[in-house]
Amino acid sequence: MSVRIGDEAPDFTAETTEGKIRFHEWIGDKWAVLFLASEGLHARLHHRARLHGRSQPEFDKRNTKIIGLSVDP
Repeated sequence: MSVRIGDEAPDFTAETTEGKIRFHEWIGDKWAVLFLASEGLHARLHHRARLHGRSQPEFDKRNTKIIGLSVDP
């Protein structure tokens, strides 16, 4: 299965740092940015997100949610 930019992402459930979610339900009527990361990259992105938490209001203004998934087991 290939997914291209602009395609609707497949629905899935996942355990997250904020509890269990169903992707399409979690998105609701917003746009979403979904990225995959390895453990090392995920840790760096998480650290950066905490340092730059003020960027979240910019995504909120654009009616957009962000979620990252680790490709590691």
